[in-house]
Amino acid sequence: MEASKRLEGIGEYYFSQKLREIDDLNKQGKNIINLGIGSPDLPPDSGVMDILRTEVAKPGAHSYQSYKGSVLLRNAIADWYKKWYGVLLQPDTEILPLIGSKEGIMHICMALLNEGDEVLIPNPGYPTYKAAAAVAGGKPVAYELTAQHNWFPDFAALEKNDLRKVKLMFVNYPHMPTGQLPTNDFFVQLIGFAKKHNILLVHDKSVQFYLKRKPHEPAQHRRRKRLGT
Repeated sequence: MEASKRLEGIGEYYFSQKLREIDDLNKQGKNIINLGIGSPDLPPDSGVMDILRTEVAKPGAHSYQSYKGSVLLRNAIADWYKKWYGVLLQPDTEILPLIGSKEGIMHICMALLNEGDEVLIPNPGYPTYKAAAAVAGGKPVAYELTAQHNWFPDFAALEKNDLRKVKLMFVNYPHMPTGQLPTNDFFVQLIGFAKKHNILLVHDKSVQFYLKRKPHEPAQHRRRKRLGT
């Protein structure tokens, strides 16, 4: 049985290959310490475990969940965004809980990309961006991130390209793997660039609290509730 043509050139997931290599080295007695993936090696707090045991025993805990996630979870996410970003989100229409980042990246590519649509992919960056775009029929186009530009996109260089086929642009700040933090000026420039060329921004901010206590977000692009005086 042959795989579909859309998988041609995708190759094995980078981290899957590396983890297998590490496993082989450990079997040889090398005792490799893996610093590549932040996989927890300690159990949750005992209080958390007690709550999980209580909840899983309830009669309604074993049915299919809502396709949009539970109302309680979506409301909690909305409250979290309001607390940390001052952003007001509608839990029923603007929040969709997912199993993980790969699912979301894959689904947004499948939902929006047609054959030949181009996707701007950061280099260096998360390998899943490129793989998901290619599987969905899109054409990954790398944009280089360099120390010279503080690991931000070189918008002047991007403007020289033909951007008419670009539909999505993946960004990731705080940036992995460099750890570069975003700035307000960067976000303003990024959003202006996307609006100018009608590009949908996909911001993967998976490590937003790792390097900074207060996450960074451009204030002028927040949606705030109007308060009376």
